[in-house]
Amino acid sequence: MRHAGRGLVMMAGVLLGVGASPVHVELLEGTRARVVQTGSGQACTVERWRLPPGAREGDVIVDGRLDPERTEELRREVARKRAALAVPLPPGLEL
Repeated sequence: MRHAGRGLVMMAGVLLGVGASPVHVELLEGTRARVVQTGSGQACTVERWRLPPGAREGDVIVDGRLDPERTEELRREVARKRAALAVPLPPGLEL
């Protein structure tokens, strides 16, 4: 089982390396982070020190650096999808 864990760490190094596809920081916990490759949706756990300084949940990382433009684009896309899924309330009904 240890071999499988090392495989994930190696994959994480590739995901955050130069020339790699952009990754989305999905979750930050303690000393680890869960990142998702934006092209394939493949997720893995990495050590937080591998992320650029100041990385937060929701950020997009390209070539080991924060990409504010792609981060904002992803946030807008998520907001559009959430709005499209929202169910309007009938008049007079409050939750």
